[in-house]
Amino acid sequence: MVNAPPQPTASLKLSKLEGIKERSHHLRYPLTTDLQTETPYLQEEAIQILKFHGSYQQDNRDHRLKGQQKDYQFMLRTRSPGGFIPPQLYLTLDQLSETYGNQTLRTTTRQGFQIHGVLKQDLKTVIATIIRNMGSTLGACGDLNRNVMAPPVPYTHRPAYTYAQDYANRIADLLTPQTGAYYEIWLDGEKYLSAQEHPDVKAARQRNLHRTNIDDAEEPIYGQHYLPRKFKIAVTVPGDNSIDLYTQDVGLVVILDEQDQLQGFNVIVGGGMGRTHNKEETFARLAEPLGYVAKADIYDLVKAIIATQRDYGDRQQRRHARMKYLIQDWGIDKFRRGVEQYFGQSLAPCHPLPDWKYQDYLGWHEQGDGQLFLGLSIENGRIYDQGQFKLKSALRQIVQQFDLPLRLTANQNLILYNIQPSDQAAIQIILQGAEVQGVEAIDPLVRYAMACPALPTCGLAITESERALPGVVERIRALLNKLDLPDQHFVVRMTGCPNGCARPYMAELGLVGIKPGCYQLWLGGSPDQTRLARTFMEVMDVQDLEATLEPLLVLFKKNRHQGQTAESFGDFCDRIGFAALRQFSDTYDPKSHRDQASPGRIRHRVNLRPQIYNRLKETATAQGKTLTDLASDAIEYYLQNQSQ
Repeated sequence: MVNAPPQPTASLKLSKLEGIKERSHHLRYPLTTDLQTETPYLQEEAIQILKFHGSYQQDNRDHRLKGQQKDYQFMLRTRSPGGFIPPQLYLTLDQLSETYGNQTLRTTTRQGFQIHGVLKQDLKTVIATIIRNMGSTLGACGDLNRNVMAPPVPYTHRPAYTYAQDYANRIADLLTPQTGAYYEIWLDGEKYLSAQEHPDVKAARQRNLHRTNIDDAEEPIYGQHYLPRKFKIAVTVPGDNSIDLYTQDVGLVVILDEQDQLQGFNVIVGGGMGRTHNKEETFARLAEPLGYVAKADIYDLVKAIIATQRDYGDRQQRRHARMKYLIQDWGIDKFRRGVEQYFGQSLAPCHPLPDWKYQDYLGWHEQGDGQLFLGLSIENGRIYDQGQFKLKSALRQIVQQFDLPLRLTANQNLILYNIQPSDQAAIQIILQGAEVQGVEAIDPLVRYAMACPALPTCGLAITESERALPGVVERIRALLNKLDLPDQHFVVRMTGCPNGCARPYMAELGLVGIKPGCYQLWLGGSPDQTRLARTFMEVMDVQDLEATLEPLLVLFKKNRHQGQTAESFGDFCDRIGFAALRQFSDTYDPKSHRDQASPGRIRHRVNLRPQIYNRLKETATAQGKTLTDLASDAIEYYLQNQSQ
């Protein structure tokens, strides 16, 4: 028997954004009129509606001058379910970024691409070109379902992966906004379809068996107010946590029978990373099991979950509007009853699953049909050319020459696939000529690190992230070497604000911007991203990184569990507890624990302007030197010439 859900609360004063959505006439106004003005920026209401179309208005803070107008520009984000990017679309995005953007592409943590630096006058040209070349930006931002994720690995001989990617596409189609505004604004009303949606999806969207739909001609699932906040879904394979399953609003796990036929899905709900500093009512949260659903009912269940959040999610306080807070307030049992009322039947218990394992699929692999795929590490997701390093040019040449599709990963990397074995050597030569490192040459600290863009363009950024993380990782590696831990690595994630776009709250070591040059330090996440980290230090000046981490790493070296699989740093921090970590740190005497091979070594810190740091890094790479050695040589040369 299905129990009725609690009734919606009495009408309350809605947030300002709810009124903007209601007045927008399904995402049309005032965006249509504001785009026609001569100003280089949009007004506030148009900015909010533009997000649903896949774009944010930004200001390049590096170019701000006191008393002058902001440097307005726009970021565009693709909707790419499962991270799929056909070659035609990739080459289009590459060219658009050169002509209208800042000459870089950036892979996101939700398997999409971002173009930064687009001017308002070019928005229509860029979005229309993306649509006409097998892409879309609709729903990449805004209060609705975002890009649906799936493991990016292109295995053809493992049906579970094919099912996961297929259903990521179908659910993305099911929850795509139906408003005509997108094509009216960007294509002057031309309805351009890059692929035909599955007939079961179309039928499920219109089906209204248990009030999952509302009386709305354009948006049968969302209605005129859409969702209270953004909504995130991922579909994966048992054991494969390449998509950070526990951070999703809804996670679907494909369940096959012994003949590898799809039977249904385990469903977990209620994950989310965003929080606000000094607001204890906001927090990161892990998803938890909801139940099992048969394959035939998956669309109706997804709609039931969406309807529950649509009708009961908080539309008064936006910081309390994500579905994780509804589940936290109700509890999972009450939430399940609410979902079952819309679903029309009870959910079965989840099927047992193997342990989750994080995988990044970097390097060369066979994909199961005689062809190969290649996973490339993209440091902090930024694809660019600089000096002898020409990743962007190399990818353009490879995609053009070999007509290869891509899949983007949840950790800002990418996979080239359908590669003929006879082309492997030629592709490798192109990458080597562009000084793109193979996976064996990448420091694992770099490989498993991730940062959000932050400054200078993100309006929410408090401090640096993408531009700071390479230096931070290098300093951590130097500290590990100093402590005779050269083979150690762990998951490091950094964000410029507490919203958590790089998912720092799942990291073994997370750095969350709290004020300029300072970060919260989070510790204790697991290497496979199945456990939340916790706040170890509220405010850490980045200049104190070594002083803060050294005692923790010394204690880790002394007391970690050894065995067939050595204990990771995150597992160690979680096991030993923060009280023990703080007690050891408070009484730590660095002199008594100094590396015997380098007694008395003291590391001094000097801040560099970002442009100088980038030039220094480029030169060091070209000369085969470390940044420390090259900087020391340069400063010594300068001082010698000054004294002459």
